[in-house]
Amino acid sequence: MNPKLKKFLSFLFIVISVTAVFFIAFSNAELTNAWDAISHMNLLWLSGIFLCWLVLVFFDGMNYWCYLRREGFRISIGRAVNVALTGFYYSNITPSAAGGQPMQVNSMRKAGIPVAYGTMAVTIRFFTNQFVISAMALILFFLNRDFLYRQLSGAMWLVRIGWLINFSAVPLVILAAFKRNWLLGISKWLIGLLSRIRLIKNRENAITKVTEILNTYYDAMRELMRRPGQILLQFACSIISLLGLTATIIFVYYAFGMKGTATWSQLLALSTLLYVSASYTPLPGASGAQEGGFLLYFNGIFTDGTIGLALLVWRFFTFYLFLIVGVGNVLVERIILRRESRRMKTE
Repeated sequence: MNPKLKKFLSFLFIVISVTAVFFIAFSNAELTNAWDAISHMNLLWLSGIFLCWLVLVFFDGMNYWCYLRREGFRISIGRAVNVALTGFYYSNITPSAAGGQPMQVNSMRKAGIPVAYGTMAVTIRFFTNQFVISAMALILFFLNRDFLYRQLSGAMWLVRIGWLINFSAVPLVILAAFKRNWLLGISKWLIGLLSRIRLIKNRENAITKVTEILNTYYDAMRELMRRPGQILLQFACSIISLLGLTATIIFVYYAFGMKGTATWSQLLALSTLLYVSASYTPLPGASGAQEGGFLLYFNGIFTDGTIGLALLVWRFFTFYLFLIVGVGNVLVERIILRRESRRMKTE
């Protein structure tokens, strides 16, 4: 597909999802005055939602900062956060979040980080995040098992499939570290099979790409295993960052004055399971799956017709804000790079 057409379709889908969320938020017959409900939101809890967003972004950036500083690169925390914002922005505007990691590596390259180290940094962050979100989902599921079976009785298959897809990255990365040649052999066989049935056009090109990915995972895991302290630091950053993302719903719940329909632990469990259920959807920002999942998972949790408004506020801080800030972040990065380029020419 033409790259320009891909960008247009991604943009169009985002516009459609935004329009749908606003329609859902303001067309609920149970809600007599949507604007009044928004204006009476608790400001303290509302500020907590923004704090969750800051925690998510800051500690995602800390993942890169900790690794790169340990490797001897003089990158500031602000520049590391810039890399994190770049990843969030491009992940949310490209299908399957495919553009996030390459653009982060490119952003680090512009900051003077070699591509090999930039690739290593995003690979380590990917592995720790996948491990942490899978573990969080499993722990919260067992802590709130009875509630979740009642609340998600017809959607448990979505949870199971989502968890398996998210967790599958963990053993694959580990296998790439310990059984790289074995995994490469299986990959070549599978690529050959797909090539024979014409699902893959260029067999050699596909094998080359898979080999590069496996080599990156191998190097990243070997790097981590040599430094136990670095492993703990990376996991700590991932835990705090992902809690910033999943805990947003708790603050949304209390900002609307809700009480009695769920505990904070149950809300956190629903939020985490929604993430693992919808994150693999091959659409920009998992649009459609996130919105539909929210209405399904939190049905009956937000009362008096406020579920649409809760979706709007929650989606703003977990998706739309990244698009707004991301555009500004890209522009600021370009300005900084131009100034640095001019300064180097005059020196």
